[in-house]
Amino acid sequence: MHAAVVFLGAVIIGLVMGSLMFLPDKSVPTAVAAGLGSFGLSVPVLHKLIG
Repeated sequence: MHAAVVFLGAVIIGLVMGSLMFLPDKSVPTAVAAGLGSFGLSVPVLHKLIG
């Protein structure tokens, strides 16, 4: 259950950051890179905060 909450939170953060990066430039690769990067960075942080 703990892992599911962490990954769900990280997915939401990744989607939000990706969509916010897509809006000004309309560049899909930039949005994907920002979403994946923020997902990867938020997983350890959320694991420590929620755990």
